[in-house]
Amino acid sequence: MVKQKDPKNDVKFETRNKKFVSSMSKDPNVKKLSEKWLIECHKYEYSYHFKWLGLPIIQYPQDILAMQELIWKVKPDLIIETGIARGGSLLLSASILELIGHGSVLGIDVDIREFNKTNIKRNHLIKRISMIQGSSIDKKIINKVKKFAKGKKRILIFLDSAHTFEHVLEELKLYSPLVKKGSYIVVFDTLVENFPINWFKKHGTDKSLNKINNPKTSVHEFLKSNKRFKIDKEFQEKLLITAAPNGFLKCIK
Repeated sequence: MVKQKDPKNDVKFETRNKKFVSSMSKDPNVKKLSEKWLIECHKYEYSYHFKWLGLPIIQYPQDILAMQELIWKVKPDLIIETGIARGGSLLLSASILELIGHGSVLGIDVDIREFNKTNIKRNHLIKRISMIQGSSIDKKIINKVKKFAKGKKRILIFLDSAHTFEHVLEELKLYSPLVKKGSYIVVFDTLVENFPINWFKKHGTDKSLNKINNPKTSVHEFLKSNKRFKIDKEFQEKLLITAAPNGFLKCIK
C-alpha cells in the first residue's frame, strides 16, 4: 500500500526550505564565495564540461536543474530556445516534455552546423524538436517563430544566443508578447555584469562584453517599459551558482 502524504509535513518541509534559502541568500560570506567561485571557474570554461543525453549542454549544473524544475512547473505547450550550440539544451527541454507527455521545442540559431544537427536528429526525442537557422532577431525568422507558435497557449522562452545589450534587448521586445501570465523568459549570461571591469576583454571569447554591454543591462532596460514581467529571484536565491542572476523573468500580467 502506498503511504499517503501528510499535508502538514509537506507544508513544514516547504516552510523550512524557504526559511533556509532566504537566510542563505542573504549571507554575505556565502554570496561572496559563490561569486568568487563563478569568476574563477569561468576561466576554465566550466559550463562546457557537461552533457545531457550525450550532447554538450553548455550550462552550469545548477541551471540545468533549475531549467527542468521550471519546465515541470510551467508545463508549456512550446519552449523556444534562442541559441542551439551543440544541442544539449534542446534535448534537456525535450526530455522533460517527454516525461510530462506534452509539448515541443523550437531552437533558433544563426549557424546550425551539420554535425550538430545530425547528432540532435539521432536522438528519439527529435519528434519533439524543430530548428530554424537564422538570427533570432531577424524579421523573417520572427515571422516563422510566430507561425510556429500559433495556437500554443503556454510558451516558455530561454534566451541564450548573442549576449550583447542591443541583441538581448531586441530579443526581449520581440519574444515577450508570446509569453502569457504564469510563464517565464529566462535570460542567460546576465552574470557577465558581475565580473570585474575588463575581465572579458582579457579572458572572454566575446571581448566586447562588459559591465554595460551585457544581458543584465538588457533586462533592466526592458523592465523599465514593460510591466508585464518582473524578476523572480526564487531560483537564483536557492541556486547561488547561476549564469542567470536577475534573468528569471516571470510574466505577471
